[in-house]
Amino acid sequence: MKGDVEEKMELSESSHGEEDYGPTVAKRAKPEVVPETHGVLRPVKLSRGELYKPPTAEELNQLKEAESLFHCSLLKMQMEELLKEVALSSRRKQQIDTFVQNVTELLQTVSQTHVVEISDLSWLSGGVKVPFLLVPKAAKGKFHMAPPVSVSVIGSYPLGTCTKPGICVDMAVTIPADVLHPKDALNQRYPRKRALYLAGLAQHLASFPSIGTMHYSCLHGNRLRPLLLLTPAALPEDYVLWTPAGFFRPSRFHPQRNNVRTDWYTGVRSSQTETAEPPTPHYNSSVLGDMLPMSHMLFLSAVSSRCSSFADGVALLKVWLRQRQLDQGAGCFSGFLGSMLLAYLLNSHRVSNTMTAYQLLRNSLHFLASNNLTENGISLAKDPDSTAPSLAEFHSVFQVVFVDPSGHLNMCADMTASTYKWVQHEAVLSLQFWDDPTVDGFHTLLMTPKPMIRTADHVFQLCGLAQLQASCKKLNLLNELMDNSGNYILTALPFILSLLQRGLGERVQLLTHSLSPDPEWSVDSEAPMHKFLPPLSFGLLLNQEQAASVLERGPPADSSKAADFRQLWGSLSELRRFQDGAITEAVVWEGDTSSQKRLVPHQIIKHLLLLHADIPASCVRYIGGMLDDVIKPGRKVCSTGEEECLKVVQSYDDLSRKLWRLEGLPLSITSVQGAHPALRYTQVFPPVPLKLDYTFFDQNKMSKSLVPLEDKPCPVYITPIKVICQMEGSGKWPHDKLAIRHIKAAFHISLGELLTRQHRYTCQPSATHLDVWKDGLAFRIQVAYHREPQVLRESLSPEGLLIIRDNEEAQALEMTTIHQPLLTSTLHGLQQLHSCFGAVCRLAKRWLGAQLLSDDISEDTADLLVGFLFLQPAPFTPPGSPQVGFLRFLHLVSSFDWRNNPLVVNLNGQLTAADYTEIKNDFMASRESLPVMFIATPKDKKLSMWTKQSPSVQMLQRVVLLAAESLKVLENQLMDASLKQDIRVAMRPPLDAYDVLIHLCPRQVPLLNQAVDTPHVTFSRGTLDVGVPKAGQAMPVIDFNPVSLYLAELRDAFGDLAVFFCDPYGGTVIAVLWKPKAFNPLPFKTAQMVARHVKVTGEEALTVPNVEAILEDFRVMGQDLVKSVELRTEKWLV
Repeated sequence: MKGDVEEKMELSESSHGEEDYGPTVAKRAKPEVVPETHGVLRPVKLSRGELYKPPTAEELNQLKEAESLFHCSLLKMQMEELLKEVALSSRRKQQIDTFVQNVTELLQTVSQTHVVEISDLSWLSGGVKVPFLLVPKAAKGKFHMAPPVSVSVIGSYPLGTCTKPGICVDMAVTIPADVLHPKDALNQRYPRKRALYLAGLAQHLASFPSIGTMHYSCLHGNRLRPLLLLTPAALPEDYVLWTPAGFFRPSRFHPQRNNVRTDWYTGVRSSQTETAEPPTPHYNSSVLGDMLPMSHMLFLSAVSSRCSSFADGVALLKVWLRQRQLDQGAGCFSGFLGSMLLAYLLNSHRVSNTMTAYQLLRNSLHFLASNNLTENGISLAKDPDSTAPSLAEFHSVFQVVFVDPSGHLNMCADMTASTYKWVQHEAVLSLQFWDDPTVDGFHTLLMTPKPMIRTADHVFQLCGLAQLQASCKKLNLLNELMDNSGNYILTALPFILSLLQRGLGERVQLLTHSLSPDPEWSVDSEAPMHKFLPPLSFGLLLNQEQAASVLERGPPADSSKAADFRQLWGSLSELRRFQDGAITEAVVWEGDTSSQKRLVPHQIIKHLLLLHADIPASCVRYIGGMLDDVIKPGRKVCSTGEEECLKVVQSYDDLSRKLWRLEGLPLSITSVQGAHPALRYTQVFPPVPLKLDYTFFDQNKMSKSLVPLEDKPCPVYITPIKVICQMEGSGKWPHDKLAIRHIKAAFHISLGELLTRQHRYTCQPSATHLDVWKDGLAFRIQVAYHREPQVLRESLSPEGLLIIRDNEEAQALEMTTIHQPLLTSTLHGLQQLHSCFGAVCRLAKRWLGAQLLSDDISEDTADLLVGFLFLQPAPFTPPGSPQVGFLRFLHLVSSFDWRNNPLVVNLNGQLTAADYTEIKNDFMASRESLPVMFIATPKDKKLSMWTKQSPSVQMLQRVVLLAAESLKVLENQLMDASLKQDIRVAMRPPLDAYDVLIHLCPRQVPLLNQAVDTPHVTFSRGTLDVGVPKAGQAMPVIDFNPVSLYLAELRDAFGDLAVFFCDPYGGTVIAVLWKPKAFNPLPFKTAQMVARHVKVTGEEALTVPNVEAILEDFRVMGQDLVKSVELRTEKWLV
């Protein structure tokens, strides 16, 4: 009787070694250089013959391969560099071989002990514990320690499929035959002896300093297969030791057979015979899996010897799995399964032995995408013996079936159908994006991590895992609990998944769950109980058309399915009559606003888990709308702005129709276009209809406008909603820019008179615009003439020649009258396709404002960045919730290579692959003269007009840094239930870096209620909460915000000395940062004495900033607005 002991080594590279990097950006080989004089290094010069010699046959073959197999040769080089990055170096292999040899020699010196009862642990000393949960405690059998018969290296290390990080080196150790007994397969005897032998090895190795520290763990979360992690003192690697046995008959572990007796497990005697006992397929597969590692090793070695690219193909597949967090934890798709999958494809001739690693990876993903192993399992067994189970027998007890070469073991026994469907979904997405020439397939699929919180639209966690014991009792899962050796988490999980899938139905495309991490504990500690594991997380990929529906319509009352519907939903199910006359079962969920409807899945999950699994709502932590509070317009409002935006759009549409129908204009209107973020659903806090409190204002009878009273707080801020009104062309339009402005002013007056006369709107015209007070909203109409930008570019030379020269005035006018309206209409269309687009934009811009970055990343720029996430979501699907969209926004900003790549936002899908190539080439050719953040659109391929003015290099670096830190903090807040829940921590700006803080008086901040942290004191702003605004009311003060006006004055007066930052959404602090060169002494000049004083040094008179006077000016300029000025540094000391 022989057994195997396998050792697994996981390498976590040191932070200073030569292999510190996992799969990171591929490195570019440096040209060979030679030293020259004065220490200058110069590249080697090639002779003309070497430089222009014809390519060799091998080089031609490589070029042909790159052209036929890859989108471009760059992808081929990236693949090759990635494989070099994840491969072991010769130095590391030498270190591993040395340590393996040392461990092998130490294992041969294990001492023999006396035979004792399996429950007698008196022979263990030194505080070493047994890595096993003894439930139940009673067990029969004898045990003693003895030296292993042999030790050999197996697994991925000798196959050459080890990859960084997490390198695994397996050692098979043969256990002496007299330690085990043929009946040890029953009632957990073998797993307990396995754990005892492991504890004995830990006790033996603990006396050798070269071993270092030791910890226990489990193989992929399976408590029946504990492991020993060794951290050597001389090496930074982790080593895992485990002890399977290989002498039982495989037929003993047929999935239909029982190896855990009910009376032993429950402690209650029964009269059941062995044939009446329930099958224990998961227990059987755990024991059987310990018998076959050597045969698996030999099988994979034979396959690898036939295919030269096998190791590289496995390496790429491992990287792909690791980036998606699919290769670790209970029921994972491990690297071992990836190797076996490639072996299956090679053996079944689905792939050729001559294929490259790229082809092997692509075909593996294609197989996963097109084959459902939950229904049609596959087998590596060519000629299984007569006792081997059939695929149908495997399918009857396992959700996913992939049979090993012996024909007896299902290698996917612990995998749930949800996990495999998630793998399948990822494979489908990967192939879709890899075939898209506009997507960088390499970075998208092999370099971008996909944690669940950033992948799933909604996530929820089951906390208090001990409650699942009650679930097992409620669901009557005693047989399954025995099969899983008391692991109530793995027992209840498949049934919870099935229940939720049935209840959520068409609302979700996919339902997945986290893979419980492998626990680790010290060798002198007891094995942790299941209830102490981290919360179990579930991910929902929503179907946007169905997810937010508040109605769950069931079958007709007389249908045979009505009883099942009532059983599923319990008391919530009721008969309802619908408009089509049908009377059916139905469930109606709560939800009046879009934000409430997005959380309907939360209501469903809470109800089903309580009704069917006895899991109370307190144990369900739903992570789907935690960020909504940040963009709610008020304390009492449950909406996140969608309904308010809709009211603005409806009012605008009505105004647009009335403008079109106006009679009496000298020229007709050719177009009416909105140019405001609220009209594309992206205004952080959209305007709300206001009914004014007239006691708060003094009414000007001449202009029929309202003037705020001096003793009152600053009145409510009224946002002007910009509307561009294009007038038809005519020969009567003048060709002088000043005359055009006069004509436009006349149109503003005329439009105001007509709207007042025909529709009773309150209007206030000015030279640049017309303000219209309608439905409690302020619309700012600007008349535009399509030739005006051209007129602004024209000028006459002294000789009378016409000169056309672009200028900032013309560009600004085009931006206002052409580009912004077009962007607004385009993004409005995107909102119609993706209902959460606007909410993601609002979250992104709220974060930018809170971090004092709104002046550097404009609203239009932020909307385009978010639009990119929906139009090119690779490697994800388009965001299905504001939360996941915001997390991806932070990841995009923090990880995109702004220096070397343009961000192409393909609005309306107008750009082709050729356009992408053209944009990239033009970008590289003109990189130094282009903005640091380059965003290309179909109408702007070369200039990036949206980011032309900002951000600067320094501010972009700060944006990237803050986005990375915010993403890290926010994901921890969302996923770690043990932390104090405060997602606003990611919105609070760090103020330590600023030199001066100007604190404002909250009374004079009109947007105070929009602050990140709700203010303790609120002020009346001159509005009433009840009633509907009536037409013909007096015109209030529009676009009056003392904070922004004060900020503009500060920048105008001191912009050459300092940079000013403020949160535009209720911020009460203005942060000031002195410019680096502000305090350099300058020669004395009378014209340059603003905010400076003279400092005489010898015979030279220099001027330096007068900081004390500047700070006093801050107070004087902000009288009644500035509360205090806080000095943070002493940088003004020159």
